[in-house]
Amino acid sequence: MARNRKLGRTTAQRKSILRTQATDLILNEKITTTLARAKETKAIVDSIIALAIKEKDNFEMVDVKIIRAKLDNNGNKVTELVKSKNGKEYLKVVKEEVTQKRQKDMPSRLNARRKIMTKINKVKDADGKNIDIPAKLFGEIAQKYSTNGNVGGYTRITKLGQRRGDGAEVAVLELI
Repeated sequence: MARNRKLGRTTAQRKSILRTQATDLILNEKITTTLARAKETKAIVDSIIALAIKEKDNFEMVDVKIIRAKLDNNGNKVTELVKSKNGKEYLKVVKEEVTQKRQKDMPSRLNARRKIMTKINKVKDADGKNIDIPAKLFGEIAQKYSTNGNVGGYTRITKLGQRRGDGAEVAVLELI
């Protein structure tokens, strides 16, 4: 018996399809696809969520010194006039040193983050900024599922019937 469905694709195509569907499911919390793809994606997403729940609180808060440009009330950088060694004047941005608290992942959580990133794609929002999917998993999704105490079954497959055209069985895969 085969361990996973081949979905009529080469290995690279199959992995790409499943990775994209897992990413879309985590971002949108609901996707419509064929039944076979839904079953494969369900296994991947359930394992990712279980890993995120296990490692959600495995971090420490550390103080980090940050040197950044000082900003005025309008949000513009503050500059000062400075003379160079050869007598020329130029504007120099005024820097300030700030201490911030940041989360530092423990080694097992860092490993979990890396495992998650091998199973999903990197995504950008409409503004072109990267969306941190592991942060979403460790934050809101892990919090949501850790409170009810279940040890699996984070997704649900609902059959919709056959698709017009090729008659493939269609299903909705959603986070519960």
